[in-house]
Amino acid sequence: MADMDTERLNELKKKRQFKKFTYRGLELEALLDLSNEQLADILPARPRRRLQRGLKRKPMALIRKLRKAKKDVGFNEKPPVVKTHLRNMIIVPEMIGSVVGVYNGKLFNTVEIKGEMVGHYLGEFSLTYHPVKHGRPGIGATHSSRFIPLK
Repeated sequence: MADMDTERLNELKKKRQFKKFTYRGLELEALLDLSNEQLADILPARPRRRLQRGLKRKPMALIRKLRKAKKDVGFNEKPPVVKTHLRNMIIVPEMIGSVVGVYNGKLFNTVEIKGEMVGHYLGEFSLTYHPVKHGRPGIGATHSSRFIPLK
């Protein structure tokens, strides 16, 4: 009976294995160990060009703030939100797990950085417009609505 329980438990463990995150064949630990030059080699063309030209003062300041915020929290806790206007900041593996408030022109949208976001821009995750949800057409929307009496 005990053998059957352990077998069943082992089957459940096998079933519950989650898919490991990889970016272009590299796992998260390997991504974190890469230097900026090595990371630039595996990114697409536009982010590669940007990293090869060097990260300027403002993006480096954001990375420093994110490091500090992650360092101050305990294990398994979310770090505090770091607000930024840098919508054109490329997400690097070091930022994974951080919480960033990205400005969209009106307010700061909270974005939790995940592994799948590496190589994208912060602005992609904070829309600057409200997508239109089309309702019914109003008066004057079509030519046939001219013949509908207003009252």
